[in-house]
Amino acid sequence: MTTVTRTDERTPVHIQFDDNNLLPLVFGAHDKHLVRIEQQLGVSLVARGNRVAIVGSEDATKSAGAALRALYTQVREGELVNEGDVDAAVRMAHTSDGESSDRTLIQLHRKKIAARSAPQSRYIEAMRQNEMVFGIGPAGTGKTYLAVCVAVEMFSAGKVDRIILSRPAVEAGERLGFLPGDMQEKIDPYLRPLFDALHDTMPGDQVVRRLTSGEFEVAPLAFMRGRTLTNAFVILDEAQNTTATQMKMFLTRLGENSRMVVTGDLSQVDLPSGTRPGLRDAVDTLQDVPGIAFVRFSDADVVRPPLVARVIRAYDAADKSRGK
Repeated sequence: MTTVTRTDERTPVHIQFDDNNLLPLVFGAHDKHLVRIEQQLGVSLVARGNRVAIVGSEDATKSAGAALRALYTQVREGELVNEGDVDAAVRMAHTSDGESSDRTLIQLHRKKIAARSAPQSRYIEAMRQNEMVFGIGPAGTGKTYLAVCVAVEMFSAGKVDRIILSRPAVEAGERLGFLPGDMQEKIDPYLRPLFDALHDTMPGDQVVRRLTSGEFEVAPLAFMRGRTLTNAFVILDEAQNTTATQMKMFLTRLGENSRMVVTGDLSQVDLPSGTRPGLRDAVDTLQDVPGIAFVRFSDADVVRPPLVARVIRAYDAADKSRGK
């Protein structure tokens, strides 16, 4: 691939690709992927043969070129491109100042998972390199899903013997005692997102077998008390709904050869009014402790449809105006 330098914003920058046969997959049906890049970056893209002309501001042109090169590499490696991949390529290019960079990948049995934002790349690397990691930010940024993916990756590689997934059983407007069924039936809805993430990373029969054998465990936070978790990858999800006491209890369960990942969104606290969230307390207390990594996400890193990011921004703005 080659790029032609231009002298001003009206002069197109041309990118040339080696294999013409791959470009329909890169551009999408009726060039819909090019249109999506144009809309997000405010550039004009015109494809002719194996070349794409880009017109726009210098920064936007660099980002568009980097996004196209990333998508081309993805197709060349045998992967399909969907709208989410286009958004991810634009996001990654935009946050890396238009410079092309290698994708951070999680290799699973069923598929490869690629980072879709710069914070996701940092998050994946942090989980691989640190014993304890905090992923903090709004819903839709991939905090829990990527943690489960890295856990499965490490389990499959024999680096840990168990995966333990936990959540506090606290939700807005609901209390366990008012839900129907026995205790297992009461807590299942709280843990379902963790089950869903597991099932998305490996065949369902393997998940069931691992759950039965105890290699995978999904349990409420209260079940962690008094345990020492060794040779395990441990994830605490929705940690903003823990108290400071619960958070300290959980963090001190870490045993030998284990990894611990804590995820949460401090804008979505469902604790009783006046209760200090354990996640906030942990961030303030542990910020400078060696061996602990903190990765923060923002609404710009939401990898769900763009409308979700706009909804999050609208709620954040409303909360600020109310003085929350």
